[in-house]
Amino acid sequence: MEIKRDAYLQQLIERKDNGMIKVITGIRRCGKSFLLFTIFKRYLLENGVDVDHIIEIALDGIENEELRDPKVCFKYIKDAMKDDGKYYLLLDEVQFMPRFEEVLNSLLRMSNIDVYVTGSNSKFLSSDIMTEFRGRGDEIRIYPLSFAEFYSVYDGDYDDAWDDYMIYGGLPQIVSFQSERQKADYLKNIFANVYLKNVIERNKIQNVDEIGILVDVLASAIGAPTNPSKIANT
Repeated sequence: MEIKRDAYLQQLIERKDNGMIKVITGIRRCGKSFLLFTIFKRYLLENGVDVDHIIEIALDGIENEELRDPKVCFKYIKDAMKDDGKYYLLLDEVQFMPRFEEVLNSLLRMSNIDVYVTGSNSKFLSSDIMTEFRGRGDEIRIYPLSFAEFYSVYDGDYDDAWDDYMIYGGLPQIVSFQSERQKADYLKNIFANVYLKNVIERNKIQNVDEIGILVDVLASAIGAPTNPSKIANT
């Protein structure tokens, strides 16, 4: 099952060959890798780019563990460029590579490569990464599915789709689950082991139990005014 993300594809097309690093940002599991490695790659192939001029590296895969070394990765990319034709680098989960900013800025000095990267965790906030690229980064921020995108692949009628979307949200994986338990367990796992963990790591929070209580308080007050004093009193 493939969910079309035409609006984001169009943003990539408009930025193609603009001499900047295209940085695809967004929360975990919102579809960044699928957009780049499936949707955008297919566009390149359908528009005349040879498959051997598309360099794909997924740094979160164990098969690419050695490429997390910045010097090894840079050499691998250069060796893959066999001629003066235009190459397209699709680099996924770039935060797995230390000093990745230096690698990408070095690639910008080469006139025949167009660079696209994704990344997601507390070390890859868009405000931070744009600073590292010194004005040479071009951000495409993507979000979970809109309702139109969600409904386009939903196996059911409009009202059921709306109910599911309002309850469980638009993370693409949700569409593939059939039972309410699967959907709820998936969201709980993502929240506890990905989102909350990243907040704790980035802010070096010591009182992990208290941040959990804080989140519960905020979640119970959605739609109502709140402020630091009210939270502290609670």
